[in-house]
Amino acid sequence: MQSLLLPSRRFVAKCVASREFAAITTSGTSLPPDVSCQYNSTASTQTKLYTQKKLFTPGPLGVSLTTKEAMLYDLGSRDESFVDVVRSIREKLVQLAGESLDEYTCVPMQGSGTFAVEAALTTSIPRTRPKVLVIANGAYGNRLADIVAAIGVNDSVKLSFPEHIPLDLEAIEYKIVEMGRDLTNVAMVHCETSSGQINPVEEIGQLVAKHAPQASYFIDAMSSFGAVPLSLSAANCDFMVTSANKCLEGVPGFSPIIAKKAALKRCSGNSRSLSLDVVKQYHGLESNGQFRFTPPTHSILALHQALQELEEEGGIEGRRKRYQKNSRILRARMAELGFTELLDRKTDKSYIITSFLHPKDPYFDFKTFYDLLSNCGLCIYPGKVTTAECFRIGTIGNLYPNDMRMLLDAIVEVLGEMGVSLPLKE
Repeated sequence: MQSLLLPSRRFVAKCVASREFAAITTSGTSLPPDVSCQYNSTASTQTKLYTQKKLFTPGPLGVSLTTKEAMLYDLGSRDESFVDVVRSIREKLVQLAGESLDEYTCVPMQGSGTFAVEAALTTSIPRTRPKVLVIANGAYGNRLADIVAAIGVNDSVKLSFPEHIPLDLEAIEYKIVEMGRDLTNVAMVHCETSSGQINPVEEIGQLVAKHAPQASYFIDAMSSFGAVPLSLSAANCDFMVTSANKCLEGVPGFSPIIAKKAALKRCSGNSRSLSLDVVKQYHGLESNGQFRFTPPTHSILALHQALQELEEEGGIEGRRKRYQKNSRILRARMAELGFTELLDRKTDKSYIITSFLHPKDPYFDFKTFYDLLSNCGLCIYPGKVTTAECFRIGTIGNLYPNDMRMLLDAIVEVLGEMGVSLPLKE
């Protein structure tokens, strides 16, 4: 049996042949690809070569070369051309959501997705007599509750459900009714990326509108918007947050908030933060097209290009089809290999990411499994649920069916290197 620290040379060679390598120099000189990472500190021009890896993760995700190339331009935040790009992105995202520019607006916020989530919550939760319901069935729902607690809301309820089964709509409706007409905010996640489950946000939004029409309804659509159909108006959604990376396939650096204008304008003075005030960010963008603080210009240029590529692919429907094909290939082959999914057949699984239980084979060790795949330029993700040991494989970003097949072939090779017998035995 070969070493568990490195895959065989034959397999490394095969992986190398299928990978790209990026060369970066301080002088901007292009260099030929190389298979080794090195740093030459004695040469007049310092050179560092990075292996280009395929990311089968929930984020950050790989993007197209043309999206990366869009970041090669330097623009000032007050340049007219940059202001035009920001305006275009804001309009396109509202249109991508299928909503009217008269009723909805897009407010991009600097920072990761969690920054925008916190911005939307601290802005939408009133300072006086806040009463918040957070519906959680995974790590990211729990994070919403953590943010509400950090804001200092004492009258809040986290309605928790198991990570691996569908939400109980009757229990949710009962809790909304129980909290009554004093309920000010309801928040939940669309695609719970820790497990891969899609939550029925539209149905729950209708329950909120029926029993607590005064409440603001927030949806975290971080890993779903751009590929999973979602009607904000049908959900009676006031605030939705997503990522510039994920299904939109831009790069990290900022996150769009799509908000109902009427709801947003009612939130003036709510924010407990200077920089995360969505109302003030909105007014700044509306008045002169500029961010209140330094914007991530390169990330915004990247999303501008990525949105063009999304349109060329056929919009949400076209991207959904590619991700669904990726997911079908993954699940079918992993089932053949004997892997068991965390979510059962009754659960509404996403085609965004899939959680697989750790094999019971004594030779299986996740860190070794992860490292061997990573050494071959293929990155998966550890699990993030509390009920079972599992790992996750994403099927979004700049991934195509052949990428999934390459990963699956690598999984077979790596498990063979580890001494794990296939197909797996229960």
